[in-house]
Amino acid sequence: MRLPRRLLPALASPGIVFAQADWPARPVSIVVPWPAGGSTDSLVRVIAQHLAAATGQVFVVENRTGATGTVGHAYVARARGDGYTLLVGTNSTYAIAPHLMTGLPYEDSAFAPVSLLATTPQMLVAHPSQPFNDLASFLAFARANPGRLSFASSGNGGTSHLATELLMQMARVELLHVPYRGGAPAAQAQLAGEVQVTFVDAITAIPHLRSGGMRPLGVSTAARTPLAPEVPTIAEAGLPGFESSTDFAALAPAETLAPLVGRIYAAFAAALAGQGVRQRLLGQGVTPIAGRPGGFAAYPRRGGTKRGAPIAA
Repeated sequence: MRLPRRLLPALASPGIVFAQADWPARPVSIVVPWPAGGSTDSLVRVIAQHLAAATGQVFVVENRTGATGTVGHAYVARARGDGYTLLVGTNSTYAIAPHLMTGLPYEDSAFAPVSLLATTPQMLVAHPSQPFNDLASFLAFARANPGRLSFASSGNGGTSHLATELLMQMARVELLHVPYRGGAPAAQAQLAGEVQVTFVDAITAIPHLRSGGMRPLGVSTAARTPLAPEVPTIAEAGLPGFESSTDFAALAPAETLAPLVGRIYAAFAAALAGQGVRQRLLGQGVTPIAGRPGGFAAYPRRGGTKRGAPIAA
């Protein structure tokens, strides 16, 4: 009789089975595959504070960056499935990268889905020095000046890159791509005027909209964000059907046993259900979800195929 693959670690390391009941019994590392200060990092730090307070254990946020987030994914893929090394990534890495990149140092089967945590809209923003104030005038300028405008992204295949590729495809405009090593450096480049337009996650963009450092042109989701209700969606401003978002998820190494995945999920779900965490995230433009592991398992393939289409085309 062949044993299920996920039972093999338990036979090799019986201590892991007994350790599940008292997880977490020591510090937990949550790997963020993007630089500090970005949207994923900000989200994880809010959740980690609650997890630490609720469990009495330390939850360390560990930024392991590079190669559009795949360096951090590879690190967690090699980790033990004991619940003490976890990953929080975005749909650009757990869903899209396997469809766009060859030679990844891990398989998409290297992870056990824990939970779809939250989602945030992206905001198409312009530098205040630019001569356009809304989506229509931006598209008119871009069409009259093909290749003159540049946009930043969190890296090749990142959600901001894909959103811009989708916009270029639907609007028939040509923009110059300038990839950075994460959303935070891309946002800084936008603020400094190194590029003219960029899709920035709402959690990062909102403070700069209020300070005047970024000029909003449109919201990427189907509905406006309540934090900036005056900013129209890109769909209603001139590109019907346009929709994109950044979706955050927690993952564990594939060998993590189902009961332990369930305990980890319960801890994250409790954190996101907490009124303090929920209000703090909503105030940053992030909507908590806390999807169960079973429901989230199908997301990577479904989301990756759909969102990878603009670049694959």
